[in-house]
Amino acid sequence: MPDLMQYPDRAVLATDLAELVADQLADAIEISGKASLAVPGGTTPGPFLQALSQQDIAWKNVSVMLTDERFVDEDSPRSNTRLLKETLLQGKAAAATLVPMVASGDAPEEVLDALMLGVNPTLPLDVVVLGMGTDMHTASLFPEADKLAEALSDDAPTLLPMRAEGAGEPRITLTAPVLRGARYVHLLISGPAKLEALQKALLEGPEAEAPVRVILARENTEIHYAE
Repeated sequence: MPDLMQYPDRAVLATDLAELVADQLADAIEISGKASLAVPGGTTPGPFLQALSQQDIAWKNVSVMLTDERFVDEDSPRSNTRLLKETLLQGKAAAATLVPMVASGDAPEEVLDALMLGVNPTLPLDVVVLGMGTDMHTASLFPEADKLAEALSDDAPTLLPMRAEGAGEPRITLTAPVLRGARYVHLLISGPAKLEALQKALLEGPEAEAPVRVILARENTEIHYAE
């Protein structure tokens, strides 16, 4: 079972997780001269990303990407890339290299190969931070999504387009082998509803029912929770 780390409030969680992730990135840079980081979109990780942006590491040697992205223009209020630039890629972390998770096109399928050219050289990822929905999705691995079975398979490509009833727009997501294969994996959740969903996901059952199980089943996943 993964380690569950509980914090007195969300501010402490954000600060402590930022320090931990920064230490892990610094270790990777010391070992190989570079590091790779994937982080979630949405509003919950915002304080963590802002805290991480102020950590004093060699950001010029870090490649940063999203775990998933909505297929929207960057100026859309729904764009995770815009949010990432406004939170993490500020201050000291502005020196990091952004690996795109979306590009202009009529559909995600049109840009997937070009995006993988940027993502693949960063693999295996050093640190992945993920969120989770109350439906137990993580990244854009949604229950009943159109390509979920393919994304969960051991031979899945690095990226897949994903469409699901609860997803809104079409998405582009890192797949299960990429998430499982990271050196360090952190799950960031807050609020009682997410904790209840986590408790369900920790029970035995198929990954398709609770896709977050792809990282809960691996060794050394850490869960970070504040109410």
